[in-house]
Amino acid sequence: MDVAVAFGKVIRELRIGAGLTQEQLGFEADLRRTFVSLLELGQQQPSLMTIFKLAPPLCATPSEIINRVETLVSTDEAPTQKKPSRTSAKKNGKQIHQVKSARK
Repeated sequence: MDVAVAFGKVIRELRIGAGLTQEQLGFEADLRRTFVSLLELGQQQPSLMTIFKLAPPLCATPSEIINRVETLVSTDEAPTQKKPSRTSAKKNGKQIHQVKSARK
């Protein structure tokens, strides 16, 4: 999972848990509601200052927010895909290589 998307999920979860609307969170953190929305959608990435501004209204510490993001990213990583296999064959006496996709 993308870090920005994970951050957005964590912020949204904490905001709802704190019983705040995006507008209320923005007001208490001195941020625009539209910026809070973009953060939650993973379309903007927060600065360190933003994380510190968001933490108190969300009843969390900045490190708690980062730890939750880190946990979400590390547990939601996609399983490794198989690498395409490479086969060799001769055609008209020349060596050719074909890559077979692992996808079905």
